[in-house]
Amino acid sequence: MSKIGKLPIDIKDGVTVSITDRVVKVSGPKGEEEHIIAKGIKAEVVEDKVIISQVKENDDNTRAMFGLTRALIANIVKGVTDGFEKKLEIIGVGYRAQIQGEDLNLSLGFAHPVRFKPTPGVKLAVKDNVITVSGINKSQVGEMAAKIRSSKPPEPYKGKGIRYAGEVVRKKAGKAAKAVGGK
Repeated sequence: MSKIGKLPIDIKDGVTVSITDRVVKVSGPKGEEEHIIAKGIKAEVVEDKVIISQVKENDDNTRAMFGLTRALIANIVKGVTDGFEKKLEIIGVGYRAQIQGEDLNLSLGFAHPVRFKPTPGVKLAVKDNVITVSGINKSQVGEMAAKIRSSKPPEPYKGKGIRYAGEVVRKKAGKAAKAVGGK
């Protein structure tokens, strides 16, 4: 039995959870999301908490989905109350980002600008070469941030590129530093 799956999900004030058949609908101040529960998994609302359980205890087919379903529903509840955001830093001379309409326009040293159109439900903002990706769906926010980062990942010699806020990039010694140290 999953330790994560057994934990109840607290429903905060202003959030409503409704369960019909195998569809869990969660609505809150930031928006509305829904999740379809896998077969063999049961969800119920009891006293401002969502309880996830297996229909058959220790069933091999549903054991893997038990903790996952609880985590996904907990993320939906957190998303409609607080939302999720990822911050990306742009480091490098001449590298910059700006918002044009809803699109993100990046100048990354290429011969062309790199443009990103946000997926529905995701908002992009730029301030001082820090890109903020925010939304209520954790996977959409993470995927959009990963796509932006992949356009120019940080290189290992000078560390130039796009990185997550707080990400540490290990730098390599260059050719000159290696020549001084030995053969």
